[in-house]
Amino acid sequence: MVKIIDGAKLADKIKDRIAREIYEFNGPRPNLAVVLVGDREDSKLYVSLKERVGKVVGVDTHIYKLAGDSSEKEILEVLDFLNKDVLIDAILVQLPLPSKFDADKIIAAIDSQKDADGFHPRHPEYVVSPVLASVLACLESIKFSAVGKTACVLYNSEIFGLSIKEALEKLGLQIVPKSQSVVADLLITALGEPQKIKKDMIKEGATIIDIGITKKGDQILGDVDFEDIKDRAGFITPVPGGIGPMTIAFLFKNVLEIYKRNREIKKTA
Repeated sequence: MVKIIDGAKLADKIKDRIAREIYEFNGPRPNLAVVLVGDREDSKLYVSLKERVGKVVGVDTHIYKLAGDSSEKEILEVLDFLNKDVLIDAILVQLPLPSKFDADKIIAAIDSQKDADGFHPRHPEYVVSPVLASVLACLESIKFSAVGKTACVLYNSEIFGLSIKEALEKLGLQIVPKSQSVVADLLITALGEPQKIKKDMIKEGATIIDIGITKKGDQILGDVDFEDIKDRAGFITPVPGGIGPMTIAFLFKNVLEIYKRNREIKKTA
């Protein structure tokens, strides 16, 4: 029977540390700006969760909503405004963007020192992609060994997919193509296609990190058909309650790190 990686429990520990540190600053609260383009249900869900967690840990979250038919120029103007706004410590563009946009260009338009997601090509070393940080924390929590192991990554965002692959290769994992998912010891899926992953697509005893999230009526579904794979997989992150809470916790950890450095700069100015 598959074992559950409790991301919610891991995330609570991270959030507690963030809230405590912000409280001890006893000063102005950190500020995060979130830019949401279009009306994807999964993106709106993630943004609402981030806004909720911001209130819990002590970060003021400002949501900037743009219609899916907005122009690239409009998005870049919003980012330019936020880059110059001294109140805003950190900026996040919710991905994936509508397909007509060049996500790389838009992410690169964020001030690298305000990049909360760690996707900017020149982001500071102390800012780590929340998704990447969450994946690594999950693997660490189950003492996953990369030695002699293979991994497969399924994704719909090149920015995300390439960064995850690079990190896994640094751990020593051999990356196999999606057509060979059934031989992978570690399967990471971020497709946003509900219950697409079935037992015939995974290796016996594989560890599965399910990053996909889809809202269907009142249900929140992951990419993995849990009932179908539960007797075949070794470990899995559930949806909800797996990677989602962790990525949000690590996002606010990045916001805190950016905020702390801004405080130091203001002290010496």
